[in-house]
Amino acid sequence: MKNIEAYLYGMVLGTHSFLLMDDFLKPDVYSEIKEQYFLPGGETGTAATVLESLGVSVRIDGTWIGKEVAPLLRNFYAEKNVDLSSLKFTDDAGVMDYVVITGIVRTPMGHFQKLFSSGKQWWNDPKEEDIVGCRVAAVDPYFGEQSIKAAELCVKHGIPYVTIDSKHDSYFHKHAAINVVSKECYSEKYADESAETVMKLMMQETDGLTILTQGGGEMLYGRRGEEIHRMKPFDVTVRSTLGAGDTFKAGCVYALLNGYSDEETVRFASACSGIAISRFPLPLNPPRLDEVKALIENSL
Repeated sequence: MKNIEAYLYGMVLGTHSFLLMDDFLKPDVYSEIKEQYFLPGGETGTAATVLESLGVSVRIDGTWIGKEVAPLLRNFYAEKNVDLSSLKFTDDAGVMDYVVITGIVRTPMGHFQKLFSSGKQWWNDPKEEDIVGCRVAAVDPYFGEQSIKAAELCVKHGIPYVTIDSKHDSYFHKHAAINVVSKECYSEKYADESAETVMKLMMQETDGLTILTQGGGEMLYGRRGEEIHRMKPFDVTVRSTLGAGDTFKAGCVYALLNGYSDEETVRFASACSGIAISRFPLPLNPPRLDEVKALIENSL
């Protein structure tokens, strides 16, 4: 089996994105579409695109890929160092979402509540040989027992992994090298708690790095036994926030792969995300390593 640097397990789908000309949608008011695309998406799909652009070889697994999404993925990744061989291809249309965007505002739409409540599995079991053959991994927590199995296999074989939006008492968080928690996540799961309180709770439950992102606000990060560290995101002109969090996760995977310190990790991931939100569509314009380094150097 081909040696792969990063194994990513999670949501891979086709995303229909619509960038509006003017303000966001209003009831009974016409809106002009400025640009629209059908491109690879999902937390894992987007992260794979970004990591490949940064020079990392990637294997992805997770969502079953239907006949409307399969040609998109195969064509898009044909000349890229992203291995699709672990994916399962099916005869249905496939998983897709639809996102309406105006600058810092976006609304995703889809059928995910119906899919998750169907009682049917529409994603792969992780394969042990994929995880054994990588150097770092990213495991998204959305696929129940199968996501836990992927994390357990990483632990079994000593493969450090990045996860996202996992609670303090979860297996994912306790064993992750890095857990990136978004403001949307902790505002929902810890509704009455401040970001600082959530950070303290999470830091004491793991030896890994916890990062709380707050959109355009200050990021918090730290480990067990430390004080909470803070870092401001990069000041960029926002064109679209679609894929910002997925790009931040990809930046963390790259940093983990290259042995970055905690401060370097947060700064690098933030720079990746900053470049991502300054352009649209992200899959056709992912951040390159030279751009990320230049943004960091020019901001010091």
